[in-house]
Amino acid sequence: MTELMSSGVELMFAGMGIVFLFLTMLVVAINIMSSLVQRFFPDAPTLVVAATTVSSGIDKSIIAAITAAVHQHRSKHK
Repeated sequence: MTELMSSGVELMFAGMGIVFLFLTMLVVAINIMSSLVQRFFPDAPTLVVAATTVSSGIDKSIIAAITAAVHQHRSKHK
């Protein structure tokens, strides 16, 4: 029975080690890809076109009220 338990513990540690190694390699690969993307594509795309398209049919006072409400909510919940 002792031999069976030690074999099970050995198998458990081997499996946990393999999973840990895989996850570590995954984190390193994601960090490398992130740094490469930020190096070659440093600026984020702007959404100005979508904002002007939506705002063309809405009254400017409604947009101002929504903007003020969002700003107040963000300032309270920081």
